[in-house]
Amino acid sequence: MFQGASAINLDAKGRMSIPAKHRDALSIQCEGRLTLTRHPDGCVMLFPRPVWEQHRQQISQWPLQARAWQRIFLGYATDVEMDTAGRILIAPELRSAVGLEREVMMMGMGSHFEIWDAAKMAQQEQQAIEAGTPDVLANFSF
Repeated sequence: MFQGASAINLDAKGRMSIPAKHRDALSIQCEGRLTLTRHPDGCVMLFPRPVWEQHRQQISQWPLQARAWQRIFLGYATDVEMDTAGRILIAPELRSAVGLEREVMMMGMGSHFEIWDAAKMAQQEQQAIEAGTPDVLANFSF
């Protein structure tokens, strides 16, 4: 289970260093083999390859009415591998599609990560807070 937030800077080539706290787990879980794809909320999702392969299998079986969503998830999917320095390359097309600039946030979301443009994420969080707690969380408390 991946959790926690990490502030990261993309380099000039669009590479991102995986934080050390996650790098070891990803090396063990999937030998550094990862898959990136677009999320319709405006971020990049990063999956360990075995986890992505399960999702890919499900997505490929969606009915024709979901073809546009297949294009979003499968069309942008890119297999990557961590290099010896623990970096991955986020393809320019994927960075452009979600508006990733230099400063990004990597968020652990359980089975995968979300990679957000830092400014965009701050804006999304502020909007969520201003909107208040959704009804589906009415019975949740710490």
